[in-house]
Amino acid sequence: METLRHIVVFIHLIGFAVLFGAWAAEAVSRRFRLTRLMDYGLLIAGVAGLALAAPWGIEYDLNYVKIGVKLVVLLVIGALLGIGSARQRRTGSVPPAIFWSIGVLTLVNAGIAVIWR
Repeated sequence: METLRHIVVFIHLIGFAVLFGAWAAEAVSRRFRLTRLMDYGLLIAGVAGLALAAPWGIEYDLNYVKIGVKLVVLLVIGALLGIGSARQRRTGSVPPAIFWSIGVLTLVNAGIAVIWR
């Protein structure tokens, strides 16, 4: 069971890497656009994160406050992706505040995962 949990953690990290990598590629190229790859990364990280929030195969208590904070940050990122994508379709560009917020919140979410014990 522990091996399965590690596989889900790995998938969760892949989702984060896809989301942040797609965002970073757009930021470095100075295009400031939102892509479907960012949506897929968010979906992968979210589904795997919810699977990790289930208390299966562990002998310790889960930190439900940490899980809740990470879920709220994930939902905010999702909302920003949705709002930014709608604006991008309508006007052809994403407001810089939305674009940069997505990157910062993605890093914050990863920081919470690593630093908060």
